[in-house]
Amino acid sequence: MNGRIIKSTGSWYKVRLESGALVDARVRGKLRIDGIKSTNPVAVGDIVTLSDSNESDYIIQDVQERKNYIIRKATKLSKQTHIIAANLDLAIVMVTIVQPNLKLGFLDRMLVTAEAYNIPALIVINKSELLTENELAYAQDLCKAYKDIGYDSKIISVIEGSGVEEIKEEIKGKTVLITGHSGVGKSSLVNAIDPSLNARITVVSKYSEKGQHTTTFAELYEINNNTAIIDTPGLKSFGLTTIEPQELKDFFPEMLRLSKDCKFNNCLHLNEPNCRVRDAYEKSELPWFRYEHYQMLLKEISE
Repeated sequence: MNGRIIKSTGSWYKVRLESGALVDARVRGKLRIDGIKSTNPVAVGDIVTLSDSNESDYIIQDVQERKNYIIRKATKLSKQTHIIAANLDLAIVMVTIVQPNLKLGFLDRMLVTAEAYNIPALIVINKSELLTENELAYAQDLCKAYKDIGYDSKIISVIEGSGVEEIKEEIKGKTVLITGHSGVGKSSLVNAIDPSLNARITVVSKYSEKGQHTTTFAELYEINNNTAIIDTPGLKSFGLTTIEPQELKDFFPEMLRLSKDCKFNNCLHLNEPNCRVRDAYEKSELPWFRYEHYQMLLKEISE
């Protein structure tokens, strides 16, 4: 029988069967999926084949081919990888300008990974109610910069309900991942979309200005028959994996468009002659932070 993984709790998984029944299942032995070596061979969102064991437990025998997935390294130095979620129609990357403070590098890491695995991304800046006039102007400028690149971007306030209806429309009929740092309001957004889901939330620490983990494991919330949200634990860091240095430039859409005018087909947009991307950066024709994050990530994965 087949079902979809809706929650992972380490060694056990919650599975929604095609019949609608919810069962517990586990993996027996070493399950290898498409040569992916990760800490979790089965991820939330996976479609799996189950069988009964002699002990009446459900056993995950196989994972069906994934449409896509989001994978990360725990830290820059770690060789361990972890699949966050699979079979996604949209990734919502949720950030805040304050409480906790914005980390643009993290946002771009998420966007690069979404590009690498062909997952459309939506940027959501939450907690607009906390912003000063200057901070709101900065958020608006940021949204414009990303929209010019090609990413839909929204400024919302979950606590005031502003922008939530737009998000509801955006996710209809989709399996959606919501990801971001702890404290940005991921679980609060889930509850705002459907209050009956009752996802656990917490407040940002006043001492550290950072979020505190409440979601321990990724969990898929079923809104209706064809809409689902995957809420993830807050990520402190997001290490890139499986991306080769020569590939990285192709996952920055604005650089990919310009690169056709570079002198060399394999231009890395660093110090090569007649590089159109470098020229655009120096002329402020593309967001400076995107190019500098590209340089930073290229150095990281090259090492």
